[in-house]
Amino acid sequence: MTSQVEPAAPDSGTGHQPGQAAGEPPETPEQPGHKAVQRLERVIIRFAGDSGDGMQLTGDRFTSETASFGNDLSTLPNFPAEIRAPAGTLPGVSSFQLHFADHDILTPGDRPDVLVAMNPAALKANVGDLPPGAEIIVNTDEFTSRAMAKVGYDASPLEDGSLESFRVHPVPLTTLTVEALKEFGLSRKDAGRSKNMFALGLLSWMYSRPTQGTEDFLRTKFAKRPQIAQANIAAFRAGWNFGETTEDFATSYQVAPAASAFPPGTYRNISGNLALSYGLITASQQADLPLFLGSYPITPASDILHELSRHKNFGVRTFQAEDEIAAIGAALGAAFGGSLGVTTTSGPGVALKSETIGLAVTLELPLLVVDIQRGGPSTGLPTKTEQADLLQAMFGRNGEAPVPVVAAATPAGCFDAALEAVRIALVHRTPVFLLSDGYLANGSEPWRIPEVADLPDLRVQFATAPNHTLDDGTEVFWPYKRDERTLARPWAVPGTPGLEHRIGGIEKQDGSGNISYDPANHDHMVRTRQAKIDRIAVPDVAVDDPGAAARTLVLGWGSTYGPITAAVRRIRRAGGHIAQAHLRHLNPFPANLGQVLKAYDRVIVPEMNLGQLAALLRARYLVDIHSLTQVTGLPFKAEQLASAIKEASDAH
Repeated sequence: MTSQVEPAAPDSGTGHQPGQAAGEPPETPEQPGHKAVQRLERVIIRFAGDSGDGMQLTGDRFTSETASFGNDLSTLPNFPAEIRAPAGTLPGVSSFQLHFADHDILTPGDRPDVLVAMNPAALKANVGDLPPGAEIIVNTDEFTSRAMAKVGYDASPLEDGSLESFRVHPVPLTTLTVEALKEFGLSRKDAGRSKNMFALGLLSWMYSRPTQGTEDFLRTKFAKRPQIAQANIAAFRAGWNFGETTEDFATSYQVAPAASAFPPGTYRNISGNLALSYGLITASQQADLPLFLGSYPITPASDILHELSRHKNFGVRTFQAEDEIAAIGAALGAAFGGSLGVTTTSGPGVALKSETIGLAVTLELPLLVVDIQRGGPSTGLPTKTEQADLLQAMFGRNGEAPVPVVAAATPAGCFDAALEAVRIALVHRTPVFLLSDGYLANGSEPWRIPEVADLPDLRVQFATAPNHTLDDGTEVFWPYKRDERTLARPWAVPGTPGLEHRIGGIEKQDGSGNISYDPANHDHMVRTRQAKIDRIAVPDVAVDDPGAAARTLVLGWGSTYGPITAAVRRIRRAGGHIAQAHLRHLNPFPANLGQVLKAYDRVIVPEMNLGQLAALLRARYLVDIHSLTQVTGLPFKAEQLASAIKEASDAH
């Protein structure tokens, strides 16, 4: 879903849909009545229920309509690893949090303003995150004695006074949904499955969200089952009408579009994995190379395989291998054959791929290894986020096998990170790690669709003729004769006449590529491969230090960008002086990084690991790093991080 954003005009004081005059109400199933409408700057909503209650779909639809309306937004899907966790239990709770605003925002929010709880487990798992005064919409039909006992409630929390600090709206969602769908002749069980659409309709009324997109989506999703499509639409409309007519909801809310937060352009809502997929397709087009993905399904990277498989029209070929080793082997073989070779995985898969990554280092072929990090070790937390694979990406191979590392910082930024990683791989003939994580992969935000003219030219020149003359005058092809500027070796497509050359994992003689066990040659080749990585040109790290008054620098990498930036903003609003920088390139580091680190009295590095970047910085630059770490499977909260940064800064 896309929307046009024009230069910001003076705020009219009312929100409106694209193509609709300011002051007109959003399109609704019925004309709104005369309830009070309150203007808000931002809202955080969390939908929570069983993993089978459709909370991810509900949140996704609300997000899509919010994006089309023009709000800035950030999302946090959170769901169990089990395909179908035990119903009604705390481990089975699935949630989707959305933060949307009329201004620029960076995170899914710390504490929800509204919780939609579909059962007792959803309430108990999430109520501790709510601030006093938050609204709770509860599906009372599910608050049976058995369901409450399953999660440890001795008495109903709806009646024992434990929720007095919140505004509780008891709504029999299942009963109302079943009643609304009587005409469709569905069983109570089947009709009850649409209760998430009833809840979506209610929330859409509460926050003046557009509705036509959701109705069109349902017609498309259930095109082969039109009765089910109509039933879901009826439940959705019934939820809207319930909000409009019930006395329990006396006020609806409006959050105006965030036009001033965005440069002019065409925008769409996008998740990190989708942005990364589009980045790979774009890179292959800009390089004029066929894209080959060798992959084995693994959470949270599988969506990239699913998405790329839909784009054969762009010359994309996807291969779902029998295991991780076969997947990267096929991708490296495709690179040898002249394709843009890509393999996608998560931390456990990287461990299995490590030998082939080392082979790619020796062969000096362009190969992109996409690691969507998750909680570990081993199987760990497959559906939770972490950024603890940095040292694995840096050093997780035998021997001296340096590999460039690029990290995405935001869901939309995954597109640009993919282009940059491919650029490095193609120009320098090397495997490259692209690090994302579960938070970025599943989260979403508005993305400005770039102009084709602004995209980088990634075209490469394959070797087409001999490049070396022997002492006897014979012209031959030397596969390891290097470009003097980049130290990259030539890329010769198999089958090119006269360019036959050896390939394999045993050490090569410099230039000729013949097998060599010579100690001096091995030392030379090891140092040359390292020098090739060191020569990669990456932009200097930019420092945000208003007034140059800060003595403390907060440095991050990857998905900590949003929470760090939000925390820094809080500190500055309170009068504090704090500088911020964020790394996209982790190997090699930006050339000016050492100078930047030594310019501040205190350097704080927040990470969702036990201090991996901090350890690298201490070793490389011999500076004192204050490490802030978290490994909960969830991203940092801005308020928590702001307090920790201020405490660390003040303690210096």
